[in-house]
Amino acid sequence: MKIASLDAPRPRQFRAVEPVILFAVSRQPFAIAADAVQEIRSTDSIAGAAAEFHSAEVPKVRHTFERGHRQYYVVNACTHFGLRVSRPTLVLILRQLRAAVLVDRIERMTELSGICDLPRAFCGEERRWYRGLAYLDDHVIPVCDPRGFLTAEEFRLLDNDAAGAMRGELQGVASK
Repeated sequence: MKIASLDAPRPRQFRAVEPVILFAVSRQPFAIAADAVQEIRSTDSIAGAAAEFHSAEVPKVRHTFERGHRQYYVVNACTHFGLRVSRPTLVLILRQLRAAVLVDRIERMTELSGICDLPRAFCGEERRWYRGLAYLDDHVIPVCDPRGFLTAEEFRLLDNDAAGAMRGELQGVASK
């Protein structure tokens, strides 16, 4: 006779999967967690709302736009990752951050069953850029950390530059 509690089937161990968006920048594939992206828009659809912006300290940001009373800084992913300049057609508007990222195209949405830690060969800025690496369809794909596109210090510098530009505009209007 067997004891019922020992005969109970063991619960299956399921691997946690994470929905991601696969995108390309200058022909280089990347992944980002789907829940880190609030919206994907074409560059044409935000062109009217975007304003040119110049920051000597943060050259990867050249545009801003306002949405929901929040100012978003648009990061050029080619400049950010140090890749060949391309003509981005899409903007990933990030959730929880006042940042948007210019990308060339969206490959597809998929699920990753695991993300490997970054090897020690990754040092410096790229340790902040990536959460890890994923193996998908015989390719190793870097998985972006959304907080890696702009640091807290870069946000502070950009906010100071934006406030200075606003003061300059107001002084120009007042002197007319």
